[in-house]
Amino acid sequence: MARGGKAFKAVAKGMAVVASAAAVIERRRRAAMAADPHELPTEAPGPVPVPRTDPAPAPAPVVASVAASAGEAVAAGAVAEPSAPVPAATAPTAPAAAPPAPAAHTAHAGLGREYHPGRPATPAEAVPWGLRVAAESTWRLLLLGAALYVIFYVVDMLRLVAFSVLASLLISALLEPSVSWLRRRGVPRSLAAGGVFLSGLAGIGLVGWFVVWQVSTNLPDVTAQVKDGVNQLRDWLITGPLHLTQQQIKDFADQITKAITTNTDQLTSASITGAQIAVEILTSLLMTFFTTFFLLYDGERIWNWALRGLPRHSRFAMAGAGPKAWATLTAYVRGTVCVAFIDAVCIGIGIDLLGVPLAMPLAVIIFLGAFVPLVGALVTGTVAVLIALVTQGPWTALMVLVVLIAVMQVESHILQPLILGRAVRVHPLGVVLGVAAGGIIGGIGGAVVAVPLIAVTNTVVGHLRRRNEAGQAVFTALEAARETAERTAAAQPAAVQPAAAD
Repeated sequence: MARGGKAFKAVAKGMAVVASAAAVIERRRRAAMAADPHELPTEAPGPVPVPRTDPAPAPAPVVASVAASAGEAVAAGAVAEPSAPVPAATAPTAPAAAPPAPAAHTAHAGLGREYHPGRPATPAEAVPWGLRVAAESTWRLLLLGAALYVIFYVVDMLRLVAFSVLASLLISALLEPSVSWLRRRGVPRSLAAGGVFLSGLAGIGLVGWFVVWQVSTNLPDVTAQVKDGVNQLRDWLITGPLHLTQQQIKDFADQITKAITTNTDQLTSASITGAQIAVEILTSLLMTFFTTFFLLYDGERIWNWALRGLPRHSRFAMAGAGPKAWATLTAYVRGTVCVAFIDAVCIGIGIDLLGVPLAMPLAVIIFLGAFVPLVGALVTGTVAVLIALVTQGPWTALMVLVVLIAVMQVESHILQPLILGRAVRVHPLGVVLGVAAGGIIGGIGGAVVAVPLIAVTNTVVGHLRRRNEAGQAVFTALEAARETAERTAAAQPAAVQPAAAD
């Protein structure tokens, strides 16, 4: 019994030491929490577990006081032996320390104001999330708009160079497949590029000569028909529903003559401006021919040189986007030439059957105008309507307009989707808006290059987006594989340890 009592006393002393140490640790933790009011406890504090005495009837030592420190309990050995056993329900427990009250007047770190539970920690947190997103998007859009404005301003200053380069790209996209075909057949690069380039110049020259020849040949007849048409129009103004008099018509003609004579200075300046425009057009043509030849001869090296000017991390992405953009541009130019040829042939045959003069030159003009999708052939076709009006009368002009509208419907619903649908992949509304914006910014040249720019931009953006999505998918797969490997490595020691214990 004596040995059992000594053993029980030793166990009680050890449990008292553990309880005292736990109480000290809890007090220090709560003191640290009280020093920082922003740190929330991860779990609710509870009472410190205290050892209970054995409720057996045999006499057992009881710890005198668990509130004393561990050192004092061990050194003094302060235990009491009551005459009766103490029940478990009445065993003394360590008093639980109350949680510290939140500091109501603690100042925010670095803000210099008092803490309030319902007040945001920073002013930015008080702004609604939707307003913050709108503000962030707005300033980025403003920055993007400013960058686009600067780009358009520079392009407008260098419009001759810009239009020459764009026209060279369009012509090169049309002629480059022929150069590639010749090179695959063993023709040297310089000979292939020079032969195709000279063939293209010869074709353009023949078309221009044909138009001039047709106009000069039929001009006397057309002039006579126009005079007859003007006389018929004057008779209609007098005898028609308007019932104008000869004096009113004469006064109107005099006003036109007076306006011409009083604006001689403006006409002179306009002629000077026209001469400047002619010089600019000639310069632009020379730069276009020069650039086209070198694009056909050394286009691949020019592209590699342009890639070296990009940042290193962007070269790989643009190296893949460049060939796709060039394929889109080539398909667009070849499809546009095909559509324009069909429009010109159909409209030319129609106006020739209706007896309108200059059918072939008008067909050539419509062919050139059809390079502006959806609206180009219709706008240039109005020239045929006017000529039909002054030479054949309103009924023939109405029939020519019907032919134009019918051909435009065939182009927009059949030719464009079948031939240009895969190359452009732009909604017709986007095409019309792009042509309008290009015409406002750059005139006829802007309207011509607007749609190919939209198509190429759409291709490049789509390629970069798919590339980013593929990179994100690869990164996600690598992260999943790494996490799986880590879980496998963590599970292996747990499986090996029981085996070693067996």
